[in-house]
Amino acid sequence: MDVSGAGGLTDDRVLLGRTSTAERVADILRTRIAEGYFPPGARLSEESIGGALGVSRNTLREAFRLLTHERLLVHELNRGVFVRVLAVGDVDDIYRTRRLVECAVVRGLGQPPFAVDGLAAAVAEGEAAARADDWTGVSTANIHFHRELVALAGSARTDELMRGVLAELRLAFHVVDDPHALHEPYLRRNREILDALRAGERASAERLLARYLDDSRTRVAAAYAQAVDDPAGSAG
Repeated sequence: MDVSGAGGLTDDRVLLGRTSTAERVADILRTRIAEGYFPPGARLSEESIGGALGVSRNTLREAFRLLTHERLLVHELNRGVFVRVLAVGDVDDIYRTRRLVECAVVRGLGQPPFAVDGLAAAVAEGEAAARADDWTGVSTANIHFHRELVALAGSARTDELMRGVLAELRLAFHVVDDPHALHEPYLRRNREILDALRAGERASAERLLARYLDDSRTRVAAAYAQAVDDPAGSAG
């Protein structure tokens, strides 16, 4: 698939400010991949993206290189740069990483009350998307929920790590044919984790999160394997 447009990137141009660096371009593209603007297998056009963001070809190529290192893009000789299509084993590995990091963040929280406003906003975002029957929006809200969860650690390095991991996970979500079946069960579970943290029940929140991630890993891996094995079939 060739992305002829730039996924609304013109609106992101203001984020670059006066110093257009490859790292900041990569951050914008990483977010766009995570939020579904560039699906797996999409070819990224240097001309359209560079023009939308107002950056040089060299800066954009460096951003592509950074995202290739993060396993979000692949460069194919004489063909261009594409959003990566995950292998089934990648999904399993992503969830192992998530469990290690996210559960450790909750376990390491200090004394309550915890700063859960960001989590609450993500839960409300997901519930509103579900009411509108917008299951891609539910998926995006779920990514936001887990970013906000990791942000409770107050660590820029952990935030950066998980931005890449969650963006890579979104590559799997895009291949699955039935986002409703995939994401609907976790609306309630996100709220349960939020409620536990609001109540200051850190250990309970960690147990809920661990079960959540284990169940999600099983469901997503199975749905992704079916979708990859039978792209024309249903993964629901």
